[in-house]
Amino acid sequence: MAGSSSKVRRKYELVVILHPDATEEEQKAFFKKNREILATFDGTIHHLDTWGKRKLGNPIDRIARGNYFHMTFEATGGAVAELERTMRINDRVLRFQHTRLDDRISLTKFVEKFKEALVETANREREREIKNQQRKAMRAEGMRRDRA
Repeated sequence: MAGSSSKVRRKYELVVILHPDATEEEQKAFFKKNREILATFDGTIHHLDTWGKRKLGNPIDRIARGNYFHMTFEATGGAVAELERTMRINDRVLRFQHTRLDDRISLTKFVEKFKEALVETANREREREIKNQQRKAMRAEGMRRDRA
């Protein structure tokens, strides 16, 4: 019975940070290899988003930026183990994180909710930035009045 559980396809999400100097061809080759690994294990990629180059929270080997990608897929545990193995030995991969998703939620619904959350976060960040700019402008105005 234990062997049969490895054949069960589960839902996962993956966030990968590739080296900022990775060419578009290297990126395509990386995801082509991932797709081939998943196909070997009877898995499928549901969606792949490119978030582009972003600043890293903490530099990795003096690298401050990375190319971020988000992917959802269905696969067996063996596929995930093989994906992780190949990503560990790929020097273009700075970081990666797999998360097993709730099997009761469709990947389409998960991606929709995820994108909505991204939009909400971006809006909050924009509002915070506007408030910070307003505070700076008020402080600058107050300093000008004090000098006059």
